[in-house]
Amino acid sequence: MSDVNPLAAVLTAITQYDTIIIHRHVNPDPDAIGSQTGLAAILRAAYPDKTIYAAGSEAPTLAWIGDQATVPASAYKGALVIVIDTANTARIDSDHYRDGALLMKIDHHPNEEPFGDIQWVDPGASSCSEMVYDLVTYSDSLAINQTAAAPLYAGLIGDTGRFLYDLTTPRTHEVAAALLRTGIDAPAIGRQESSFTPAVGKLLAYALDHVTVTPNGAGSLIMDRDLIEKFHLPAGREQAAVGFLGKLTTLDRWVVFTQQPNGKYRVELRSKTTPIQPLAVKHGGGGHDLASGAVADSLDEVHTIIRELDAMN
Repeated sequence: MSDVNPLAAVLTAITQYDTIIIHRHVNPDPDAIGSQTGLAAILRAAYPDKTIYAAGSEAPTLAWIGDQATVPASAYKGALVIVIDTANTARIDSDHYRDGALLMKIDHHPNEEPFGDIQWVDPGASSCSEMVYDLVTYSDSLAINQTAAAPLYAGLIGDTGRFLYDLTTPRTHEVAAALLRTGIDAPAIGRQESSFTPAVGKLLAYALDHVTVTPNGAGSLIMDRDLIEKFHLPAGREQAAVGFLGKLTTLDRWVVFTQQPNGKYRVELRSKTTPIQPLAVKHGGGGHDLASGAVADSLDEVHTIIRELDAMN
């Protein structure tokens, strides 16, 4: 496949299969669901005779972006499975992704774990939502309508932090403009994505009050199960604190640990200038230079990551 244009390979595979099942990562963010359901909407419009699924466990706080389907195991036989916005197999929502006839990876994270029969990976893209739009512009048979543009825009502004993050390029703004031209209500999407409940507001206040910042500009916040349950938040909503802390002028890089029901800690690393992706990889994770994640097995590993983050230049 190395001599084949990946976009051409993606489009060829799409035309060849009657059933297409699109997976994304666990603990989804707006780009995961936006790119997934946006691509599904594009394919349904172009190929009304195909069966297209956007597969995944329920994500109540992001249900406004797009619906998730429970896919019967029998549907995977002879199907094309697309895994989007997911850097490594451990983070794919559902192990059924292995059960199709052909596996495809579409992603914008560094390709630390290549997988799939077809891989289209573009670390220079701001988001997988941007990549889906690029696929449409490359194709003669795909088109963007409002149904697809709305989730893609939600994904685009989510992964760029409303165009504040380093992967925002002129192309990103061109894609946003094209999505707006379909007539979507961009301000409403932006308000929906940036709004939070009073319970989340209390969490953010706690995060600002309890984040530890070193003289080197490294911040850290640890949230255990008791604390998370105290706020009565839907699963995953505690992640609202991650980006919010970046508004502090005293931080250059920071990490938020949220304890999972199994006792391990979800690790979310962020940075304004210093690449933190190598630190995530060291602890079994990955991601972008300035936004990465991993899993810490214990509180000892949590404190090790805090020390290593502080020691970075």
